Amino acid sequence: MRAPEFWNHADGPGAAPVRRVMLAPVSWLYQIGAGARSVVTSSFKAKAPVICVGNLTVGGAGKTPVAIAVLKRLREKGVDAHALSRGYGGRKIGPVLVELDRHSHRDVGDEPLLLARTGPTWVSKSKAAGARAATRNGAQAIVLDDGFQNPTLYKDLSLVLIDAGAGLGNGRVIPAGPLRENPRSALRRADAVILVSAGPEADKRAAWRNYLPKGTPVLEATLTPVTPPPPGPVFAFAGIARPQKFLDSLVRWGADLKGTTTFPDHHAYTVADLRSLRETARRHNALLLTTEKDHVRIPTELRRLIHAWPVTAEFADPAALDALLERAVARAAQRA
Repeated sequence: MRAPEFWNHADGPGAAPVRRVMLAPVSWLYQIGAGARSVVTSSFKAKAPVICVGNLTVGGAGKTPVAIAVLKRLREKGVDAHALSRGYGGRKIGPVLVELDRHSHRDVGDEPLLLARTGPTWVSKSKAAGARAATRNGAQAIVLDDGFQNPTLYKDLSLVLIDAGAGLGNGRVIPAGPLRENPRSALRRADAVILVSAGPEADKRAAWRNYLPKGTPVLEATLTPVTPPPPGPVFAFAGIARPQKFLDSLVRWGADLKGTTTFPDHHAYTVADLRSLRETARRHNALLLTTEKDHVRIPTELRRLIHAWPVTAEFADPAALDALLERAVARAAQRA
């Protein structure tokens, strides 16, 4: 799915007010259904602390790099942390432990393949079943990639991501806007907010701060490339929720960008797709470059022909993140 442009505009000519009004009743029904689900659902409490890395909007906030950073931080501190993901786009119901030499994105989705490079990663459509499987296999903490709106699994720590550039979009709930739920009630459940930027930009869309309860910690993280873009002409492509974010970062970091192409989020690349992209890049005498998340969705035999540009989430105050994680682990230990 590619987010419609009017989701980004609260007012002005791009806001599509007529369409927004027409979709409002569907948004209300969506919120009523989500609220009813949270009331009637019992949350399973895992033996290990569950640290949720979620967001308020549909995609594009940098959730996977942050989840990887949290998983890595815990493991560096000596905690045998496992990741848990729904495995969007994959056919496995789970619970299944991701094996990089055996599973593809068609099996488990693209995000779990990236998480599994850092630590044991479970894919399960049932959050509770996935948590049980992880703890049976020695998990001392579970990093839940997404699932903030899912009430079936109790969270010991809820970290809510907000994109510094996009904020809450037009402030409306799906399908009238990009929000998964009402931001006021959502931020009351957040233990901390992580404001994610892709560079030096400020918090441009700060309306979310009006909903934030006093005293809620706000951490800042920057998505930083592991290496500079490759030298020489580059043709970039991406099939992610906000491809422009990737393309803007390339320009910011000095890439000689000769052209771009975008695909739907989680697009499964075919041999024909890659043949067309290679022909286009050849006309520009350019290297083909994409995101790390896209790279794992490229047919294995063709990956060596495409350059990936990985990014990592760097926290401005790592000690503040450590303190939150340590408290969550300690609270769960007391509960056990």
